[in-house]
Amino acid sequence: MRYRILVVAVLAVAAGAMAQQAKKKPGGAEAIGYDDTPFLPGGKWRVHDIRRPHPRVTAPGAQPGAPPSDAMVLFDGKDLSKWLGRAGREQDGAAAEAGWKVENGYLEVTPGKGHLMTKEKFGDCQLHVEWAAPAEVRSSSQGRGNSGVLLMSRYEIQVLDSWQNVTYADGQAASIYGQYPPLVNASRQPGEWQSYDIVFEAPRFEGDKLLKPAYLTVFHNGVLMHHRMEVVGPMAHRILRPYAPHAPEEPLGLQGHGDRVRYRNIWIRRLTGYDQP
Repeated sequence: MRYRILVVAVLAVAAGAMAQQAKKKPGGAEAIGYDDTPFLPGGKWRVHDIRRPHPRVTAPGAQPGAPPSDAMVLFDGKDLSKWLGRAGREQDGAAAEAGWKVENGYLEVTPGKGHLMTKEKFGDCQLHVEWAAPAEVRSSSQGRGNSGVLLMSRYEIQVLDSWQNVTYADGQAASIYGQYPPLVNASRQPGEWQSYDIVFEAPRFEGDKLLKPAYLTVFHNGVLMHHRMEVVGPMAHRILRPYAPHAPEEPLGLQGHGDRVRYRNIWIRRLTGYDQP
């Protein structure tokens, strides 16, 4: 009898503990979690914390490279309604009507029509861009399929035909221009479509002081090129340009460099921190 009483008591305690761990969520669904586990270092959440908010749901694209449900599509092959033109310097040239050619589902650099800049501004982001250098090879080094993806209009991932085309290492395709060569050369042949997948952390300023530099992670055709590399400063040719304070969000740019580079399937996601809606 005493043994039975002991077993019943143990089971009752266990049931009570399980009841404490199972907390009701709205709608009556059970969410298993804990409120008596250790706190994670430097934060307010416990291990398996029952109160920790769940991530929002984002539907992935229907196939690789397609935009997820929370992405903003910047170019879908139809028009340049999300873009403006920019003459002169990429960072601060005069705004104008977007003048690049759109046909057959892609947009193409039009020589003499400047750069493209998004109407909307972005900071921390995930960016997908597909591009193709001209199929006909007419030059070499930096004169072969030259363009660029400009985060915040000033931090450049180089676009270049780097298939059997020698140039300075920090200026070839997928380089952080003028700063870091890519880890490998994953370029496809001229005329073939290529992809960049970029994770960008914007710099932070307090007045004139740089609190945190920018960081870039880049994949070229699915191959890692840069893994959270610290950006030295804005892009520049033959010099080092120091950081200068700017807004927390700035336009995304595509560089017009005179070569008829094509772009398609451009989308972007704003990035937030953990435990945010």
